[in-house]
Amino acid sequence: MYIGSNGSPGLMHCLWEIIDNSVDEAVAGNGTRIDVVLHDDGSVQVRDRGRGVPVDVEPRTGLTGVEVVYTKLHAGGKFGGGSYAASGGLHGVGASVVNALSERLDVEVDRNGKTYAMSFHRGEPGVFADDGAPRADAPFTPFDERSELRVIGKVAKGVTGTRVRYWADRQIFTKDAAFQLADLETRARQTAFLVPGLEILVHDERPSATSPAEGDGAVPAANETSYHYEGGISEFVEYLATDAPVTDTWRLQGTGGFTETVPVLQADGSMKATEVHRECAVDIALRWGTGYETSMRSFVNIIATPKGGTHQQGFEQELLKTLRAQVEQNSRRLKVGNDKLEKDDVLAGLTAVLTVTVPEPQFEGQTKEVLGTPAVRTIVAQVVRKTLGERFASTKRDDKNQASMLLDKIVAEMKARVSARAHKETQRRKNALESSSLPAKLVDCRSNDVEKTELFIVEGDSALGTAKHARTSEYQALLPLRGKILNVQKASVSDMLSNAECASIIQVIGAGSGRSFDLSTARYGKIILMSDADVDGAHIRTLLLTLFFRYMRPLIEDGRVFAAVPPLHRVIVMNPGSKPNETIYTYSEQELHTLLAKLRKQNKRWHEPIQRYKGLGEMDAEQLASTTMDRSGRLLRRVRMEDAEAAGRVFELLMGNEVAPRREFIIDSSDRLAREAIDA
Repeated sequence: MYIGSNGSPGLMHCLWEIIDNSVDEAVAGNGTRIDVVLHDDGSVQVRDRGRGVPVDVEPRTGLTGVEVVYTKLHAGGKFGGGSYAASGGLHGVGASVVNALSERLDVEVDRNGKTYAMSFHRGEPGVFADDGAPRADAPFTPFDERSELRVIGKVAKGVTGTRVRYWADRQIFTKDAAFQLADLETRARQTAFLVPGLEILVHDERPSATSPAEGDGAVPAANETSYHYEGGISEFVEYLATDAPVTDTWRLQGTGGFTETVPVLQADGSMKATEVHRECAVDIALRWGTGYETSMRSFVNIIATPKGGTHQQGFEQELLKTLRAQVEQNSRRLKVGNDKLEKDDVLAGLTAVLTVTVPEPQFEGQTKEVLGTPAVRTIVAQVVRKTLGERFASTKRDDKNQASMLLDKIVAEMKARVSARAHKETQRRKNALESSSLPAKLVDCRSNDVEKTELFIVEGDSALGTAKHARTSEYQALLPLRGKILNVQKASVSDMLSNAECASIIQVIGAGSGRSFDLSTARYGKIILMSDADVDGAHIRTLLLTLFFRYMRPLIEDGRVFAAVPPLHRVIVMNPGSKPNETIYTYSEQELHTLLAKLRKQNKRWHEPIQRYKGLGEMDAEQLASTTMDRSGRLLRRVRMEDAEAAGRVFELLMGNEVAPRREFIIDSSDRLAREAIDA
């Protein structure tokens, strides 16, 4: 219930709980740096420069503040509104839950000129008999009567902070549960954006994070990354956006109040329903770009809400309502007719970061992925209505130009959606009695069973001629390309659709493109890119993958895009006597050298010269079928996309408009290039 799962996501959620406590201190103005250290023994430590966990004895329980915070539910600084105006915590249970799920947890607090320490074993306070460095399996002695908060050192006056190091309980978490550095860095980056001026250092000391230098035996420094931004969520939006801008980054800010009835702890220990007034602050940064994808991040008190909630609902509903009103006011200029905007039209190309600050927010579960406070929806909607209305009513030339371009883009998206829906209906597979509008150069298959059919996209007419005789016409279709297709990472949607090769591919697959793509209507079960095994072939394959990634991504996500693996060499081994010669294909230079060495050892001879295929057109139909197209003997490489966001950044780096990052990448990666691998 509290951490979501006992795998890696649950392990990471425990870490978020500890980090969020430190972030709440920074948001309250206490400390500007947080260190997160992943130790090589599987433990993790979080250090901050906040006020430090209270060390005084709490009168009602007789326990020190450290023990109360780390062992008692509903006892954190957030509960009851004592220490924070607004925080990421729900009811002060995070630290105590992490403690209960840890084999060992050590807390050190700098406060009042001293350093205090306390250790816990699965939530129980006591003392570990460490012999050297602290470890989770050290002998543990629980306290018998009273717990003891040890004083282990002195600090300079005014120095405060908290250090928490814990070892997750492997009796609870699965064997393969591990701290994910990529997730941690993503969270650290977004937190640094959300809290301007806060520096977060991520230090990974695990063996997998480093690799000894070859030859000299030296061990490089551990992996350390610093995240520190001053621009806030406006800078966050610029970081997230990858397409060319239609508008500048707009900032929508405002506040609103509401009342709610909550149970409040009384002096006698009872709970009493009390009506309290809450203030909710809204801060939104957004911009529209030329693309069609939506990138939205929502947060409540710095805590990410990946599944949205009432704040995101209010934002999207009011955004649609406001822009519908603007389109209606300009309907004559925009020529919209009777069509109405839908939410997808408005969100196309939008990059937005939505943050709200509210005391004691209601979440759906302790994992805090969905905000549930009902009143926040209305407040966010009011802020969007007021601030966005002012933006459209502005008389400044720049504001008017951007507003006009935005309305043009949104209406174009609406018209594209309507056209795509009509176009897709005409692209259904025709039966034998109907005429087909598919490209003339398509060599289609006979079968209508989508699961069995395959579309081979081949390079040029020479490869097509051979492939026609090599294919199994029952279920294998062929589509030839003329040279290299358009680089769609740089081109606009209209340029892509007007390109004959791109339009043919989209038309033949028959599932539409972009937001209107419908995987269920695709005409083929497998899309196989069959290009030559040279640099040009690799370039064509990259261009095709860019097209699929940007406009037909569900095909890749569903594992239906493949790259054919044609052989590089054909070795004919001569057998003595009347025994027929043996043909062996190899797929790399290394594989060829290994094969020849093996044949020499067996005293076997082969025909010279060994045939080196420079293109698929050099093969005859039988060779192409047996090596590349026949299901019983071919090799296919499935194109996977485990992380669409990371893949998107790679495509943008290698194929996008920005030249400088690509140049830096080439320079930095030049030492990894093997000269002998260049086909020159």
